[in-house]
Amino acid sequence: MSAVLGTSGERALVCVRGVDKVFRRGDEVLRILHGLDLEVGRGEFLALMGPSGSGKSTLLNLIGGLDRPTRGEIMIGGERIDRLADRKLAEWRGRHVGLVFQFYNLLPVLSAQRNVELPLLLTPLARARRRRQAAIALSMVGLSHRVNHYPRQLSGGEQQRVGIARAIVTDPTLLLCDEPTGDLDRKSGDEILGLLQALNRDHGKTIIMVTHDPHASARATRVVHLDKGQLSAEATA
Repeated sequence: MSAVLGTSGERALVCVRGVDKVFRRGDEVLRILHGLDLEVGRGEFLALMGPSGSGKSTLLNLIGGLDRPTRGEIMIGGERIDRLADRKLAEWRGRHVGLVFQFYNLLPVLSAQRNVELPLLLTPLARARRRRQAAIALSMVGLSHRVNHYPRQLSGGEQQRVGIARAIVTDPTLLLCDEPTGDLDRKSGDEILGLLQALNRDHGKTIIMVTHDPHASARATRVVHLDKGQLSAEATA
């Protein structure tokens, strides 16, 4: 069993305890995570690295409530999310998790404004309030001048900024980023990494970022490596 604890000394926001994740493909059993332990402090920017197939995205999905562990506990902010019923888990995810994807996942028929509003449609907010919150989120990522543009009219970096605005529009507890710069050139990627750093530093967002890129992981406050279902830590400056 591996133990990788938070470095802040504060009560952890994310506590993963003894987690196994097993997938079955016919008669084949694939054990992706093995008795894995991880703590992430509130306000931390954690980079999760490892080779393809090491289970990085699987772990991210478990922390985000998109999947459930085969065994073990996942506690976020003191709540055991692995015990929540499906409906309660979906409600929890909508309140507490913002997701940033490698390929943006924007709807091409919607403007930047409407794409960012999408998570708010699951809330009781009135339309005018939803529009205000979306405008604020787009302003935070530097796209106030592109609110009415469609994804096809935006560069890759701008599309990812819209994706980040959509992820933060509900003011989530956790920002989970799966290879957020993987489809971008170095300049655009650096801009996205700078934005994530600012969200962490200036707005106190807790961020967990999956990445293959040491250049990207260097922006985090802590790096952990996942290989063969086990974690090891690497301190960062």
